[in-house]
Amino acid sequence: MGNRIVFATGNEGKMREIRMIMADIGIPVVSMKEAGVSADIEENGETFEENAVIKAKTVMELTGEMAMADDSGLEIDYLGGAPGIYSARYMGEDTPYSIKNAELIEKLSGAQGEERSARFVCAIACVMPDGTTLTSRGVMEGRIAREIKGENGFGYDPIFYLPEYGCTSAEITPEKKNELSHRGKALREMKEKLRNYLDQK
Repeated sequence: MGNRIVFATGNEGKMREIRMIMADIGIPVVSMKEAGVSADIEENGETFEENAVIKAKTVMELTGEMAMADDSGLEIDYLGGAPGIYSARYMGEDTPYSIKNAELIEKLSGAQGEERSARFVCAIACVMPDGTTLTSRGVMEGRIAREIKGENGFGYDPIFYLPEYGCTSAEITPEKKNELSHRGKALREMKEKLRNYLDQK
């Protein structure tokens, strides 16, 4: 077995979250950049799980090591589940999230209360050199805020309102966010599956 996991992302914010949660697995988690690989992966799956598997499989084939990937996004009920699997590409990949977030708030200007319900979904895939594929999923429920708030998160965090905390997911501490977040839940589930897999080796 490889002695590390290569995570298919170049996003430093995401890597920080991943390292915090995976710290006790006993295997270092490195980014593609740290592993010295780069790939332009076409995410043409129709679900978060399919996209995560496509990414992890590509990185495993490039490195010959255990590879992990996540695919996550924001589903807004008022918009029929959009932007969903297209969250990163919504309005163009290079469009700053400040513009994307303002646009989504604008699109929901007529929505009240429960109509603003939304969730962050995260699917994680881990592909082993022997072809074994593990997947996990985590969900964080909330609502779309009426204004952009908070400095702690990235992406859509500043417009994702958590009613039970009275603030957005960009206003809570990174530790609290890891406990509550879709990615935190999916990573913890993956960590258990990974432990079971490694124990059998």
